[in-house]
Amino acid sequence: MSERRADQATRHYEQLCTLWPTMTTKSVVSGPIAERTVVVLHSVGFEFPPHLQHVVPAYEERFLCAILSLLRQPHGRLIYLTSLPMLPRLVDYYLGLAPGLHSADMRDRLKLISVGDGSRKTLTRKIIERPRLIDRIGSCIPDKRRALILPFITSQDEITLSSMLDVPCYGHDPALAWIGTKTGGRRIFAEEGVPRAPGVEGVRSLDDVVEAIRALSSSATGDAFVVKLDAGAGGLGNATVRLRGASTPREIADAVRAMELDDKDETTDWYLDNLAQQGGVVEVMLSGDEIRSPSVQLRIDPEGRTEILSTHDQMLGGTNGLTFLGCRFPADPAYVGAITELAHVVGRRLAKEGALGRLSLDFVTVRSGDRWEPYALEINLRSGGTTHPMLTLLSLTDGDYDPDAATFRAPDGREKYYVASDHVEGKGYERLTPDDLLDLAEGELRWDEDALTGVAFHFVSAIASAGRTGVTVIGDSPDDAMQRYRHVVDVLNRESGARA
Repeated sequence: MSERRADQATRHYEQLCTLWPTMTTKSVVSGPIAERTVVVLHSVGFEFPPHLQHVVPAYEERFLCAILSLLRQPHGRLIYLTSLPMLPRLVDYYLGLAPGLHSADMRDRLKLISVGDGSRKTLTRKIIERPRLIDRIGSCIPDKRRALILPFITSQDEITLSSMLDVPCYGHDPALAWIGTKTGGRRIFAEEGVPRAPGVEGVRSLDDVVEAIRALSSSATGDAFVVKLDAGAGGLGNATVRLRGASTPREIADAVRAMELDDKDETTDWYLDNLAQQGGVVEVMLSGDEIRSPSVQLRIDPEGRTEILSTHDQMLGGTNGLTFLGCRFPADPAYVGAITELAHVVGRRLAKEGALGRLSLDFVTVRSGDRWEPYALEINLRSGGTTHPMLTLLSLTDGDYDPDAATFRAPDGREKYYVASDHVEGKGYERLTPDDLLDLAEGELRWDEDALTGVAFHFVSAIASAGRTGVTVIGDSPDDAMQRYRHVVDVLNRESGARA
């Protein structure tokens, strides 16, 4: 690193330390420190494959919940970057959700900037290839000493853009990316004594997978194994191998070639090619009386302190039930204490490694009789599908999460719960347009500011192009939130003439 870049990096770190007290959803932050600018860069960090290209705009809009939180601070400014222009009515919808503030005031402090490029490149790559666009973004930041970039994930591209704008990036050093791989996560768990599923790291070929399964078979209680791409996200990098009596190397190899991919749009050849390029792990598929998939979200501040932000029970689907579809908040009390304690262990280790910002830990919990046992699966050094729902809850209610009790309370003391999903979908949903969906969001499926219950939509742009949308549905109990979620599905089925 050049001396100039090193000086800039040091200065950016000092700026983040100064701005840290403003990293809150509360609207009470005041004074000169609150006069900050946040550049929202919800670039997912990989080029979308052709069969998912049509949902890129929806993914980039998924962090519009930042409008609810960041603009509620009276002097806060927000610059929101996207590949393509957003529907103005969608922005108006979010501005209308924010309690207690006038939309005109908030709009004055909101700047929407689009590249006008719908190609497969990442949003960040599209921006750094356009110097005039970078100048335009920079001109919207009144004081770069009180500004930061809020990324979805921090890769070298985000660091490059941070340097070009001379604004710090609130995220993990890309040098720590190895921790976010399946192999890296398992190694961290092993070194910290965190329970994990029996498995083998560093596999890169069909032969490696065969040898891993042979090594694991002697102690496995079942005949199913999960292969995971190191850089897979949302479960789409997972595949299940079922031996069905196979025992010889040739028979196991045949079983591997017949693996069941969670991404049904890809092939085994594609999967093995990606395994060769990025590596992966093989794990025993755990079994018990009941299996759950909870997660813990946390963040690490510039001084290395760890804060638990939330817990969730993940809602999974896909070919083998390994694909992330949504979540329920909070995680079940039967095991929430155990996974939170393990998250603290991992968080302290990552703080020593220099991690900074948001991350999450995924677990599998296995029930045998009355006892639940947690097993750590992976570390996500980024925002994710559980980030925006919690920010939405915080912003809409102005409440607080108590990590010790694993509960969330509104200012009046009422506990709040939610169900959230990016995959509210059904055959025929594509008949609806974003305007149709917003009609429902502002009518029958509106947010109730007085009761602090109801629906906040995201992923709105995907309704016509992909036949799916996303919601955070907030209720006064777990059952209430789930019933409200099912009502959303029922209404969308009715209005689209679809069946889920």
